[in-house]
Amino acid sequence: MIRKFKLYMVLAAASLAFSSCLDKYPENAIPSDEAVNTVDDVNQLVIGIYDSFTSSALYSGNLTLLPDIQTDLVYGVNGNTNVYGEIWRWNDILSTNTDIESVYGALYAVIGRCNFLLDHVEKVRAGVTDDDDLDRLDQYCGEAYFARALAYSELVKLFCKAYESDEDAAGQLGVVLNEHYDSQEPMVRATLKDSYQFILNDLDRAEELLQLEEDFDPSVDGALFDTVYFNEYTVYALRARIALYMKKWDEAVDYATRVIGDGEGGSKNYFLSSCTEAISSTQSYFDYMWTNDHGTEVIWKVSFTLNSYGGSLGTVFFNYDQTSVRPDYVPAQWVLGLYDANDLRASSYFAYYTTAYGLYWPLLQKYWGNTEFQSYNIYGLCMPKVFRLAEQYLIRAEAYAEQGNYAEASNDLSTLRRARYQTGGAVSVNADNWLEIVEQERVKELYMEGFRLQDLKRWHKGFEREPQDQSLENGSSLKVEADDPMFVWPIPQHEIEAPGSQIEPNESNR
Repeated sequence: MIRKFKLYMVLAAASLAFSSCLDKYPENAIPSDEAVNTVDDVNQLVIGIYDSFTSSALYSGNLTLLPDIQTDLVYGVNGNTNVYGEIWRWNDILSTNTDIESVYGALYAVIGRCNFLLDHVEKVRAGVTDDDDLDRLDQYCGEAYFARALAYSELVKLFCKAYESDEDAAGQLGVVLNEHYDSQEPMVRATLKDSYQFILNDLDRAEELLQLEEDFDPSVDGALFDTVYFNEYTVYALRARIALYMKKWDEAVDYATRVIGDGEGGSKNYFLSSCTEAISSTQSYFDYMWTNDHGTEVIWKVSFTLNSYGGSLGTVFFNYDQTSVRPDYVPAQWVLGLYDANDLRASSYFAYYTTAYGLYWPLLQKYWGNTEFQSYNIYGLCMPKVFRLAEQYLIRAEAYAEQGNYAEASNDLSTLRRARYQTGGAVSVNADNWLEIVEQERVKELYMEGFRLQDLKRWHKGFEREPQDQSLENGSSLKVEADDPMFVWPIPQHEIEAPGSQIEPNESNR
């Protein structure tokens, strides 16, 4: 059934400041069976689900930063406070690492909230007769299914091996799958194949419940881009990403095309934010996306307000104290060398600063922070853009190349580059160079957005660090072989040792 996507005013961004997380009821709390009785009660649970994504352990902090800091994209510098030091040094990553524990816990907290809603919504539905209220309940369930799928997709990305084939995945460890909130489900890891299938099943449900009406017109009903809510296109964006990770090239092309909107019957709802088209006298649309957290290519972002926000992505790259900057990490020189003179992403992402300890270096301007927050002396705070159109072009280009369709892969990469270049930008790939060019474009476009560790893992590529100016001695000289066990994060030790746990560790557990 095609339903119209409704942006209910009760889910306005300001409402996201309210946290109704019901992870576990204390003994003196209202019993859960009595806590959810009305459509508005279910709405409050949805607000709690969205709010849980503001956690600094997730997209506004560890979940975004750690997978890239662990690789070859940044260097710790002299003066570093040792934040994320164990992760950056690679060989010091332990199953007791609190940063990894926080990611694991925060993702399962999202799942718990979703399960709580889905376990109680049918009781509410049984007492509802109003069609609009029934539509609202469907919408809320769709959002919960999508949020659960998103959380599980991040867990399998970080704590499991790469998906090679259905046959191989049937013999690999996945994650603990919880479908209910107050259940006696065993604490045991499903297979990787079953874990991915669980995610896909949730996305099937979400797609049905979050679909737009066939006559939906964004110009009348409101633009789909730059939204803080889930809709059918967030489902397609995640499906495209997962299909890429599962090596399902046809599906990756199909779902990415639905988002891009240039296929047969496609609806163009998102547009690459241009580096050359100006939104004001001083800024391009691309710059504005990072300085003001608004962009025509943003498919879903985590909403922050001045009264409720999550972590600070920019802190470790600046540590600004209103007087000087003291970065913990600076960009790798090899990354900076990827951008040619016409590539305007370089000036949007990086700017030179003289630091308080004498290092003159281009720092990650991309996460300097939202200008509205800066007016209140809050720096480094950005709304995480979890799904962007640019990623969909990169997904489709890689999938096309894997199919041997180098012409279409070249077209997608060229389209993205033309939106980022002062002039030119066309590129041609072939059987010999496509992976190298796709890798470079993913680094240049998605720098420090949390994709690098997974990319290297699924490509079975290692990396090497060589010392650069003022980099820390411990960690700057590092050679990581392909398929090193540490590409898969260790399962937190407290989960393995929990009473009744049957959770098997990863090779990286120690």
